[in-house]
Amino acid sequence: MLHLSGIRGLVGVFVTCLLLFCAQTTRAQRAPLLRDLSLRTDTTRYSLSHNTVQVQGEPQLYFYYRQDDETAELLVYPETPGRAGLRLQRSADFTLLDSLTPVDGAQYYRAKLRFKDLGSNKFLSLTFRQPSDSVGFAPRSETVKLLPVTRTTLEFRPADTELFVGEEKVFELSSNNAKNIRVTPEWTRGQDIDYRLEQEKGVLRLHVLPNALGTRQLTLRPQTERPFLTDNNRRVTYALPSIRQEFTVKASRLRFLSVDKKEITLDENSRRKGVELILDNGRTFDLKRTYRIEDQEEAGGALIAELFTRQYLTNDRVLCWLRVYNTHRQTESYLYIKENDLAKYITNFNISPKTTINAVSVRHRGGDWTTNTTVNPGETVDVRLEGESLTRGRFHFEDVQVIPSDSSIRSDAAVVYRVKVPITIDKKRITIFNTGQPTGQSLAVREFQRPHPLDFVGVTFGEAPRPVTRLNGPVLYDRTIRDVVFSFNASAIDTEQQLYGKQYLTFDIRTQNAKGELIEMRTVDNVVICPDGNSVRAAFYQDKQCQVGNISLNSLLNSRKTYDLDDWSTIIITVRHTQSQYSEPGFSQKLELVLQRRMKFDIDVSFPGGLLTKYPGQSSYTSFGGISLAMLGQLSFYHPEKINRLRPYKVGAGFVALNAFNLTNSSNKEASRDLGLVIIGSISPTRRDAKLTFPLYLGGGYLLSEGKPFILLGPGIGLRL
Repeated sequence: MLHLSGIRGLVGVFVTCLLLFCAQTTRAQRAPLLRDLSLRTDTTRYSLSHNTVQVQGEPQLYFYYRQDDETAELLVYPETPGRAGLRLQRSADFTLLDSLTPVDGAQYYRAKLRFKDLGSNKFLSLTFRQPSDSVGFAPRSETVKLLPVTRTTLEFRPADTELFVGEEKVFELSSNNAKNIRVTPEWTRGQDIDYRLEQEKGVLRLHVLPNALGTRQLTLRPQTERPFLTDNNRRVTYALPSIRQEFTVKASRLRFLSVDKKEITLDENSRRKGVELILDNGRTFDLKRTYRIEDQEEAGGALIAELFTRQYLTNDRVLCWLRVYNTHRQTESYLYIKENDLAKYITNFNISPKTTINAVSVRHRGGDWTTNTTVNPGETVDVRLEGESLTRGRFHFEDVQVIPSDSSIRSDAAVVYRVKVPITIDKKRITIFNTGQPTGQSLAVREFQRPHPLDFVGVTFGEAPRPVTRLNGPVLYDRTIRDVVFSFNASAIDTEQQLYGKQYLTFDIRTQNAKGELIEMRTVDNVVICPDGNSVRAAFYQDKQCQVGNISLNSLLNSRKTYDLDDWSTIIITVRHTQSQYSEPGFSQKLELVLQRRMKFDIDVSFPGGLLTKYPGQSSYTSFGGISLAMLGQLSFYHPEKINRLRPYKVGAGFVALNAFNLTNSSNKEASRDLGLVIIGSISPTRRDAKLTFPLYLGGGYLLSEGKPFILLGPGIGLRL
């Protein structure tokens, strides 16, 4: 029982320690990364500690801007000064002009950036990342949400305040930032004066249409696309102050007859058969009679339409057939109903061509408009439809979501939609419909094909695989390279946030000897690496081109394999994206493997001259000798940090013929000629490719004729074979 109690106690202590460790880990991960952040535009500075406002319950750093591509200076104050490694994540919403640089020993950081399209971009933020100071912990990150705001004014000062019932009139509005005014292309309904607001070529136009006589007040409630601050910078709002303007509405000279349809389509059916129309009773209408409709009161106007009266209705209206022959817009003029070239009544409605899409263009985020209608899964793009009578169309895109757009472009000639393509879309084409009918236009769906950084390519040459991006500069390897194997981490290509698609790679291979002479050169094109099953688009990537397994360098080399290369040979491999497969520049990484050796063994022939020798029992060295002959097997030592560079010293053993070139007739003893076995060290210059050298020798050995040991010292002439 005591033993079991002790075990329970130890288990309790272990669980307590584990919980404390988890709590410390969680607290460390949730600790704030930044103490403060400062953003300066022009001459004004905004800081996170003083210039924040709550937007949907989240604090956001606001700043005023004047231009869509505003340039700003960024000062970042970390929570823990002095720690290096703080980075600003790149984003499509801005361009980093000067990278985040530590100042005063990382007490704070400075960067310079230029924003992109501030007037349209939403959800603007800055994300900072810093590696953890503890092994095994994920990097810390913090996101600062930004709220760009601008001051916008809108004024309405009409030169003429006189209107006529049923007559549309257009006024221009003045604004310091017309692009930031939200347009309302649809007419208001049920007011004394209906209106709509549109923007064309940067000019704001207010269309008004009076419905009642007398002095009437128009109340305009404009909204902005970008917010501004009120209540001493404490509240975010989009509503500009209401604009009120009184007008005097008069009756027209001719009686105005209203119709039940304000939009008529000009097509073959409406021209031949006609459109059923209900018109106010003009009192003088004759049934079963055709009336001419023109766009001017005087005789001789262009024929716009013909009106055929069919029968009277109980609500004091007339049922008619309307056959149209020309287009007309209410803003151009009234329509005059004539009998025998004499205007009897006026009316007004739009006659527009059939809604037709003539062209489709696409703008990807951060790009320009292009006629290439290819989109990618998970992408949000702007789609511009160009044609005729587009404001009357009810367009929708098959299986994609239309996002409310900031764009103010909406006219008969062009409309813009912002659409988000689902990341799981399984169609190759997105059809564009109008009122449920195909328009004949569509968007092509193509998988992302963008170059990914080459960190998904690993290389093995005797050790564990390493990403090629970490091998910069020559790699000195002092063992035999049995093979160079390239592997591919297909799960590192696509992530939930970004898709890259298939990676098309080219391998340029070159081997050369120690002198830089080419041994073999090969190029392997279009190696296709497909993201694996971890990608949401994996099912759409797989085909027969995808690389399966690793790539062995020895399987590509013909003349000499890696294990058969000589000392200090070099293997140069360049891994790069196949540029013809991408619309943007790809990545390239060069791998240079050098077969390093610590030492080498050579047979050297040298001619020592002026050697000083000393024998046992002698108190001094002998006089300078003549030229000797030495043949030595020597060990040379390479510099460990340089390529194929020898150190200046050598150690060897062999034979030395003392005074071998003393050719006098004296005996060997008199001429001091003798043959000795020696162990000798030398110091010589390290010039490359030098066949003739002048070394200094120091060593000792045993004379075969004299039968005694000796020590020698002196210079010589070396010949390298």
